[in-house]
Amino acid sequence: MKVLVINCGSSSLKYQLFDIADENVLAKGLVERIGSDASQLTHQPKGKGKYVRETAIGEHQAAIKMVMDLLTDAQYGVLTDIREIEAVGHRVAHGGNVFSRSALIDDEVKQGIRKLAELAPLHNPPNLLGIEAAEKILPGVPQVAVFDTAFHQTIEPEAYMYSLPYELYEKYAIRKYGFHGTSHKFVAQRAAELMGKELSQIKVITCHLGNGASVTAIDGGVSKDTSMGFTPLEGLTMGTRCGDLDPAIVPFLMEKEGLDTTGISTLLNKKSGVLGLSGVSSDFRDIEQAASRGNERAQLAIDVFVHDVKKYIGAYAAILNGIDALVFTAGLGENSPEVRDAVCIDMDYLGIGLDKEKNGIRGKEMEVSAADSTVRVFVIPTNEELMIARDTKRLGLDT
Repeated sequence: MKVLVINCGSSSLKYQLFDIADENVLAKGLVERIGSDASQLTHQPKGKGKYVRETAIGEHQAAIKMVMDLLTDAQYGVLTDIREIEAVGHRVAHGGNVFSRSALIDDEVKQGIRKLAELAPLHNPPNLLGIEAAEKILPGVPQVAVFDTAFHQTIEPEAYMYSLPYELYEKYAIRKYGFHGTSHKFVAQRAAELMGKELSQIKVITCHLGNGASVTAIDGGVSKDTSMGFTPLEGLTMGTRCGDLDPAIVPFLMEKEGLDTTGISTLLNKKSGVLGLSGVSSDFRDIEQAASRGNERAQLAIDVFVHDVKKYIGAYAAILNGIDALVFTAGLGENSPEVRDAVCIDMDYLGIGLDKEKNGIRGKEMEVSAADSTVRVFVIPTNEELMIARDTKRLGLDT
């Protein structure tokens, strides 16, 4: 039983091919920096050598075609025929108030995803591209959408409501939805396993830090609050997104810069964040390198990001009335000892302490708490793909 999971992000594509009968990963890979001249595809088939290719990849559909070709490649493939794939699972960023759980994809579901693109302009469109590309290559194969927003449907009204006229909520369903739910759920479950406890027994703050970034407060396995909101624009400073912003800035800039609604949306979603602050890149690796060479704006971008993460951790510790574990995950959270260290500095009042030597790891699962830390601190590589594969099997193969 072969299940392919496709996770199309704003500038990346992660994939894993599972033999879902035993949850064995047959191949996995990552396409990074889609839309640039320096795109990179890394493909790792089980039991074979890694394949890395650097090339310009202009859009997501081209990236998916490259992945499909590699899965059946004579040297690096793991399938003799692409038709061995029995179902495809897709990560979809925004389900709005339409999708509160995963769904078997049909025309109605695709139309719902398309309509919700106005709420997640950087993600739902590439998510839909992934779905449509997979349908063309694998006609008739069940496709399942797993929504990032579903995990956060447990958030209470006092946390998800905005202080706008109530009739606007009734009319347009304007509320906090939250994102990265599949990732937050997975790493919280894994943290509980590493602690030897039931998830229902612990309070966890999970930090999904990457080009898109969010922090979530989880009590007993239930999402209580999260930093992203009505769209993925709210919350932390991100790669190209501004994060939290005084709303009055929006009409001010529209007037001063002569921007229409499309222009201001492009500015806030695609030209802001650490890209806008640093003037270097939206990729934290580039920014860290620039900062190490003395680029003050690059260092400022890192400092702003770290300040945001620390602020949300403190706020969510208050919401949870204390925490048992702090988890770092996603591209930056898993691979930047410097950012983890900067976030945890001066957090001893919460009982958070980092072991400098343990924290030197990149991309590996490890507890990095200091010996005297009362909060256990973990680096846990996220596995949204496994969570998506499980739902895909349930909806696409078991029904």
